[in-house]
Amino acid sequence: MKKLVCALLIVLISGCSVFMAAKQPDAKNVDLFKIGTPRNMLLAEFGLPIVSEVRNGRKIEIFKFIQGYSAGAKAGRAVFHGVADVVTLGLWEVIGTPTEGVFSGNEVVFEVSYDENDRIEQVIALKKG
Repeated sequence: MKKLVCALLIVLISGCSVFMAAKQPDAKNVDLFKIGTPRNMLLAEFGLPIVSEVRNGRKIEIFKFIQGYSAGAKAGRAVFHGVADVVTLGLWEVIGTPTEGVFSGNEVVFEVSYDENDRIEQVIALKKG
């Protein structure tokens, strides 16, 4: 009986990888970085740029963000970690937690220039994760 209580306790206090998987950053719609997309659509999806300046009479902005995962991928990973925790009586956390720490999304950076109507004229991928 004591062993069962200890095993249940381990399972209940574990779950860091489950939480980490569920809290990974969301996927962003990088398809918006194409010629003709209005600036306000970029701001709605990615927030304010980290740089906004005028070069040679053209507005240039740099967007930097973490490209995350779809809701389905996050849920699937969380379920997998939860099942692995139960099956291994919590030992999975030794592998699962560091794994979720490594797979926490990719940093992406785009430089965008706009035309006179605030629509994308040119996109340069500076870092694609």
